[in-house]
Amino acid sequence: MREITVATVQMRPRLGEAEDNLVKMSEMISKIASQQKVDLIVFPELITSGYELGLRFTELAQRVPGPTVNLIAQRANEYGVYIAFGMVTKERVESVLYNSAVLVGPEGELLEVYNKIHLRGEERMAFREGFKLPVVETEVGNIGMMIGYDLAFPEVARSLVLDGADVLCVVGNWEAPIIDEWKTYLRARAYENAVYVVGANRVGEDVTLTFGGESMIVGPRGQIYASLASETDPNTGAPLEGFAVARIDLDEVRKNREEFQLIQNRQPLVYKSIVRRY
Repeated sequence: MREITVATVQMRPRLGEAEDNLVKMSEMISKIASQQKVDLIVFPELITSGYELGLRFTELAQRVPGPTVNLIAQRANEYGVYIAFGMVTKERVESVLYNSAVLVGPEGELLEVYNKIHLRGEERMAFREGFKLPVVETEVGNIGMMIGYDLAFPEVARSLVLDGADVLCVVGNWEAPIIDEWKTYLRARAYENAVYVVGANRVGEDVTLTFGGESMIVGPRGQIYASLASETDPNTGAPLEGFAVARIDLDEVRKNREEFQLIQNRQPLVYKSIVRRY
């Protein structure tokens, strides 16, 4: 068996307050890692900044590596854990910004940066689209990363799986009124690819948007190993901050793919229209 322990974090960032958010992230990492040995921790999308910042994203964007990545990498090294999290990054050209997911390793090393490919609404005015779907080979399995709206496109998860991903880390800012989409997509991507999906969605409000939580860890047959669905305010029903932890066996990925032949029974020559632009 190739068993690992993964954690998904449901957190409310303070809009535009990067230092406060990093302190809270550090506290959450410490709390999780001090309670049990954990191999991978996943935080939500844009967790260091919040979502509705518009032009202020330029002020908070950082190059990678940079201060934010270095700090989280130190925490990863301190606790011997892999950490995936979302932040706004920039190229050397100051005006080029990306909505990014960063993966750091247990030795404090930067492993990968993924730039969100599918931008939605006002994101299109703030960020440039990414164009690569990297899969990172690690000691705890092959990890692919997705951000928010990417989840709605089955081609993303399938591409990562075809390139060897065992675990998909989905960092999200999914809104409360459409949270059923989030829950359905997470399980669907796990089912159709026989892959583990770790979904970390934020909570709280920014300016006009309210976010829905429901972070969860899903197995290759769509089974929910751990969920924060029940973490709600008893008075308002609003989702609360917290984290969920699950022990998963990566050998189940190969076992399910062999049993159900989801990858092997594909007919790629028939799917030519998929790569045609609408």
